[in-house]
Amino acid sequence: MGRLDGKVAVITGANSGIGLASAKRFAQEGAKVFMTGRRQAELDRAVAEVGHGARGIQGDVAKMADLDRLFESVRKEAGRIDVLFANAGGGEFAALAEVSEEHFDRTFATNVKGTFFTVQKAFPLLSDGASVILTGSTAATTGIPAFSVYGATKAAIRSFARGWILELAPRRIRVNVLVPGSTSTPGWHALAPGEEANKAFVAASEAASPLGRLGEPDEIANAALFLASDESSFVTGSELFADGGSAQI
Repeated sequence: MGRLDGKVAVITGANSGIGLASAKRFAQEGAKVFMTGRRQAELDRAVAEVGHGARGIQGDVAKMADLDRLFESVRKEAGRIDVLFANAGGGEFAALAEVSEEHFDRTFATNVKGTFFTVQKAFPLLSDGASVILTGSTAATTGIPAFSVYGATKAAIRSFARGWILELAPRRIRVNVLVPGSTSTPGWHALAPGEEANKAFVAASEAASPLGRLGEPDEIANAALFLASDESSFVTGSELFADGGSAQI
């Protein structure tokens, strides 16, 4: 018997990295999984990897029409959502003096606007007692040079969780923030493009972790599974750090 048997899960940003690993884990545990991603070909490959009847719906969480199309498909095909993992997000390094309006707007559009409206538009489909998981970041807790815009977006997500647990409490809907540390995903490695730059980036990140290594997407997915399952039935409004201890020192 799977830990998510009979449940319907929606995961945004599921075409790679933590989202894809979580989709695999949720499906293995019995969930009917709906996956989103901006790039159709990559999403198709991810859906094939997940198997178990997973459904891929291409879309950008920063675009309201795409979100409407996503949740209309979920409504027609499943009728409800038991687990919503608002995982889509991204960022890039830019020093204070170098941040452009485009950089600022793009980062906030995906991470803040996208997360907010993902949850808002999913709300009519959320079952009583559903689990909502938001992807945070250690950048909201510890200062990182040239990463302040990204850190600010993740601080906003933490604030969303605090407010939403009160609004959603009458329906016993839980909201928690999953906080990965440096995790070996395509998106994380893309922060430092080029072989030499990436080697230095990995080395610095490993040195900053008490466990002395990067996290693996499967490890973050295991934490997401805990928050998605009934095992976390008395956990809401929390930040679950899966960061190798890097934000705790």
